[in-house]
This record gives sequence, structure tokens and C-alpha cells, in this order.
Amino acid sequence: HVQLVESGGGSVQAGGSLRLSCVSSQHTLKHFCMGWFRQVPGKEREGVAVIDRAGNTRYADSVKGRFTSSKDNRKSTLYLQMNSLTPEDTAMYYCAADTSRCLPSSVVRSDHRGQGTQVTVS
Repeated sequence: HVQLVESGGGSVQAGGSLRLSCVSSQHTLKHFCMGWFRQVPGKEREGVAVIDRAGNTRYADSVKGRFTSSKDNRKSTLYLQMNSLTPEDTAMYYCAADTSRCLPSSVVRSDHRGQGTQVTVS
């Protein structure tokens, strides 16, 4: 059973930064591709970033150069550093374990996700 708990969301002005955290287990971070997706009510999920077991990352075009995903296996924590935020980044952000292709487009379909943390950019 994969347990994921996100934190770090909040309200920030455009151009600001936030760092999201996702606490899991060492087993999960070591053995699964992990990722982030976001969702706005009434819209489809959007894959944001993934990080594979080796630490390699992939990003959606919409966040490339602004967002950075990382993980600390010793702390059992996944991170998403978000810089240069815009109002278009406003969404509920979820971390997830991706058991398929380890792409931003596949993490959106994961059934193993946390409860989410809200990010609001004004």
C-alpha cells in the first residue's frame, strides 16, 4: 500500500516560489517512478514532472525551466521546487507513484496518489 502525504502549498504572488513536499516511504521512493500532477476543478489533470528511480527527471513543457523535482531517499521525501509562478499554475497539486511509463503524461493516470496540496498564485 502506497501512502503519500503532500505539504507546502499556499498562496503566493506571481513571480514567487513555493516548494512542495511529499512524504512516502523509502521503499516507495527507491522502487517507483514518482511524479507530480495538478488539477483545476472542471479541467483534466495535467502531468507536471516525474523522477525515476535513478533520479532522472522529465517535465511538462509548461513548467520546464521553472519547476524542479528532486527526492531524498533518506528522508523518504519527494520535492517540487516551483519558481517564477504564474496564475496559470494555480491548481491542486498531487504527488503520485507511477507504475507505467514514468512520463508526465502517464503519472496523471496513477491510482497511487496523495490527497493533494493547494497552490494559489495571484
